[in-house]
Amino acid sequence: MSEATTARDRRARFAAYTAFAVQGLCFASLVTQVPKMQEAHHLSDATLSLVLLMVPLVAGVGSVVSGALFQRLGSGPVLRVSQPAVAVTIALIGLTGDNDLALYLTVAAFGLFVGAVDASMNAQAIAVERRYGISLITGFYAVWSVAGILGGLWASLANKLDLSLFTGFAIAAAVGVAASLATGGRLYRRAEEGDGPTAEELKAAGRSVPWRPILVVGAAMAVAYLADSAISNYGAKYLDDELSASDWVAPLGYVAYQVTMVVSRAVADLAVRRSGAVRVVRIGGAVGILGMAGVVAAPNAAVAIAAFALAGLGLSVIAPVSFSAAGRVDPTGLGVAVSRVNIFNYVGFVLGAAVVGAIAPLSADHGLRLAFIIPTLLVLVVFATAKGFNPKPVEGARPDAPAMERPMA
Repeated sequence: MSEATTARDRRARFAAYTAFAVQGLCFASLVTQVPKMQEAHHLSDATLSLVLLMVPLVAGVGSVVSGALFQRLGSGPVLRVSQPAVAVTIALIGLTGDNDLALYLTVAAFGLFVGAVDASMNAQAIAVERRYGISLITGFYAVWSVAGILGGLWASLANKLDLSLFTGFAIAAAVGVAASLATGGRLYRRAEEGDGPTAEELKAAGRSVPWRPILVVGAAMAVAYLADSAISNYGAKYLDDELSASDWVAPLGYVAYQVTMVVSRAVADLAVRRSGAVRVVRIGGAVGILGMAGVVAAPNAAVAIAAFALAGLGLSVIAPVSFSAAGRVDPTGLGVAVSRVNIFNYVGFVLGAAVVGAIAPLSADHGLRLAFIIPTLLVLVVFATAKGFNPKPVEGARPDAPAMERPMA
């Protein structure tokens, strides 16, 4: 830890942890109820695919817009506004009843705010990591996963108690809004994230962020999120439709996925410091492929849940290490590279929703099983891009970065 770390930095770190927790809770509370939402709105599989596809498409817009706002306002104010909005829109989704137009509009609003939150909370995390001078990013994602577990368990309990969608969503949303409002004031302000350069200097700094290293790690991130999209959006439906799991069991595949994410991310920072990001990403990719293959081959819900857990163990390290690598090539200190890498999050989610949604209806008996083959094969991209996770830092970008990793032998 840097000797310059202050109580202010510790408060900002706690606030960033809270932001990741709220996002994980809200997201899990929603995606684990996809089968119930489909039933409530009488959506066909094709229409459901379009609804799920809408979220990452609109979220990509939210991420790009928030990246532009960072340069004027900083990521803190963006996060303080957009995160409570995410929670509120989740509750509103539960109120849409069988009104399809209201559902589409509310889901679009959810996607827009999710994109803003994803970009801004990652920018805050990178700012914290910069102040502390060590790899911390996977710890933030571990918090996200813990909250995701709680969200999935809450969805399972809500289904067991036969609560309405609105009641289940509203309770999770209330927790999210309260936590966000209570800690938002502790986030870093714009002047604390960087040196407060002028608008012209910011534009020049933005142009100085190199695209090549971002494209390399972005490709791996897109693949990881493609698999994550398949599991998040269709995992509960896969267990429900193809493996005949009950309503309360269906959310548990996502819970298992997030449990192993916590385990993996709890030790990933230490692994990156000792062995380097390249080796950690390669091992994660290998474990992720095994898990996804297990999902495809699962004969019953229990095996599928175990396979989801294995996939989470491996795939969980890719996204946070991608953001950390982006921070090493960003001279702005304002999250410009982070917001660019975050776009690949939505590229992966769009591809995941589109690919799985397109293939699933092709076979009445094994559509989702066949659809999971595509993300399984694409995880191989991680191995081709692994070296890009140890980029050469550019001037002005995270002076501590070379000490964070040990060079590969």
